[in-house]
Amino acid sequence: MKKAPVILTITGSDSMGGSGVQADIKTISLLGGYPVSAITSITMQNTLGIQEFYDLPAAIVAGQIEAIIDDLEPQVFKIGMVRNPEVLETIVFSLKHYKPVHTVYTPVVVSSRGDILMSDDMVAKVRKHLLPECSLVTVKRDAASFMLGHPVETVEDGVKAAEELIGKGCGAVLIQGFATPTATLTDVLLRKGEHEPAYFASPSATDFNVHGAGSNLSSAIAAYLGQGLDIRDAIVCAKTFINQQVAYACDLKGRSSELYNQLINEISAHHKTNNDVRFYADSLNVSSRYLAQVTKRIAGKAPKTLIDEYLIKAIEIQLSTTGKTVQEVAYEFGFRSQAHFAKFFKKMKGVTPSEYRKQNVNIKS
Repeated sequence: MKKAPVILTITGSDSMGGSGVQADIKTISLLGGYPVSAITSITMQNTLGIQEFYDLPAAIVAGQIEAIIDDLEPQVFKIGMVRNPEVLETIVFSLKHYKPVHTVYTPVVVSSRGDILMSDDMVAKVRKHLLPECSLVTVKRDAASFMLGHPVETVEDGVKAAEELIGKGCGAVLIQGFATPTATLTDVLLRKGEHEPAYFASPSATDFNVHGAGSNLSSAIAAYLGQGLDIRDAIVCAKTFINQQVAYACDLKGRSSELYNQLINEISAHHKTNNDVRFYADSLNVSSRYLAQVTKRIAGKAPKTLIDEYLIKAIEIQLSTTGKTVQEVAYEFGFRSQAHFAKFFKKMKGVTPSEYRKQNVNIKS
């Protein structure tokens, strides 16, 4: 029975499983490889994006890599998220010392939602120290722009960018995601010593933007390199595999829209008695942090802003359409005193409740 090629992935953990070590393990396994891993960072993320990172200490990353190399001797490395200079130094040392047959690097510079995930200083260190150790760098067009410090927009830009990256020392560069007049995307491959690039088409711009698409492609390339294919053939096979997977996949959707509507309903029911974000988060059985992410994503506002805006509109109706005194309105909406009420109202509207009432004469007798 043929032995499965051992592929070492060195990258971050994605709690959603769409990219990172979880996705690498799945892809490599599906293609008949034996995935082993060294985790560099732990992310806290969901369908709204990455909220926080915990970068593992360099000594822990080094220990993971050494344990795998000493025992299983992987001949193909796939490298993804590297955010810490000391961790980068550890990885480069391992590559120089062990010299795997292939090292595929996919810089995790920009998230699928446009968040910058690597500092300028780290990008400079990667260019100088990591790229020369890589047999193939696969990078999205926008990430290539960050890596090189200038826009990479057209296919022609992609060829020049690939030449520039090869000039940093890597053996080959695949830059992904150039739009064409048809409903396809074009990827550009250039190998050291070759003057003519190769071009690959992807079926749809939508497929390319799915969370983890670039990472999954590089994992598939690493798996095919482990089977003995050369770089170009590995890319062809990997792209075919990924395109087939996309046909069956659906991008994971969270509950944010539903939760936002539930929040508005809760505010409608409780705005007279509660203006605390924690109360609404608890009633919806979510964290205050997640609730804030949802309202920012959908409305561009914090939950407290939504609560206060709903409250002030309800107060305005009372002041302009009823004969209740300002004090009665204050107590009806849960304010501890008329002064407290007046301070809140002036902050929101720029005038006192009495001044607002004079400006909006529609009071029922």
